[in-house]
Amino acid sequence: MSQPSENPTHATSDSTSTTGKDDGDTPPRSVTSTTPNADGLPDADTTTKGTTKGTTTDGTAIDGTTIDVAGAAVVLAPVVRRTRVVPSAHLSRLTGAPVWLKCENEQRTASFKLRGAFARIALADPTVRTRGVVAASAGNHAQGVAYAAAHFGVPATIFVPTGASPVKVARTRRLGARVEHVHGGIDAALLAAEAAALEHGWLLVHPFDDPTVIAGQGTIGLEVTEQVPGLRTVLVGIGGGGLISGIATAIRQRRSDVRVIGVQAAGAPAFALSWRAGRPIRVPAATIADGMAVKTPGSLTLALATSLLDDVVTVDEDALWEAMAGLLRADGQTVEPAGAAGTAALLRHPDLAQGPTVVILSGGNIDPVTAHRVRSLAAGPLRIPAA
Repeated sequence: MSQPSENPTHATSDSTSTTGKDDGDTPPRSVTSTTPNADGLPDADTTTKGTTKGTTTDGTAIDGTTIDVAGAAVVLAPVVRRTRVVPSAHLSRLTGAPVWLKCENEQRTASFKLRGAFARIALADPTVRTRGVVAASAGNHAQGVAYAAAHFGVPATIFVPTGASPVKVARTRRLGARVEHVHGGIDAALLAAEAAALEHGWLLVHPFDDPTVIAGQGTIGLEVTEQVPGLRTVLVGIGGGGLISGIATAIRQRRSDVRVIGVQAAGAPAFALSWRAGRPIRVPAATIADGMAVKTPGSLTLALATSLLDDVVTVDEDALWEAMAGLLRADGQTVEPAGAAGTAALLRHPDLAQGPTVVILSGGNIDPVTAHRVRSLAAGPLRIPAA
């Protein structure tokens, strides 16, 4: 396997890792196979790309909204890490294709979320920014917002759902943000954040459905096209869709031959169902991957995904556990459940890796209970042996 060019600029060692709008304009997605898997969704590679009114083929703009990934990259360059890509021998053996891991679990705040949050705050009107920023998050976006707010010396208030990871909440507070708990899930927290933004005139930093946030996350796409020669496939976990729509936008602006595949937890399949239908669908969310527990996708992220993605698959909870354990044992990577989604997809569908493949390890903020179970699983028999 040829080695990719890593060039990890700004890679200092201060990581905290423990390691809807349906307007009737969108046509339904055509389905070439309707054989469901255990999740009630078609298996991998059974759906074809659709189109959405107002999109461009490269994702540069949609309905007049520009996704300026290159501009975000300039703003982020002095702050975020250009995280490593490392070859995964065990996933390469499993799939028969060269597989690399993009280590956003090694990003500052141990998650990709810093990219979008920092871009949004940095590029906002300074007179609005100085009043304060507000966000809703299950934890990783909260830390990104708190980090960026501290950088600019502005107050931050974060609304988190009940049951949010205590580890993520504690780290958010240590970064200087005020944390408010909201009964319900991330949707309820987002409603509270939106209300607070209106009441106080604060800058709302949406966790995914914002063009600047999407552009910030998209800088990962720019990096992997430079780091992995001959890239052909990228697997990206999906919650609200900000990460994958940003990555797909960036890749399509440079390459038309790279397959971008989304992966979602079967217990929170809102994006997968919506992508198939071509319109937002709201469903319950119950999964160990708290970063994916979104009940309704964003209208902007879904529109971009409908135009740009090649496939969306779902993975069961056992696959997420197996992926976390395999990454720890074989690759020495500590990732949270949402961060292991792409790896879990390869365990269930090895044929998704066609040509040089990158799996995005989106985060490494893992709570002690989950970490203990992952270590126990890693010490036992796994489907994929260590290299």
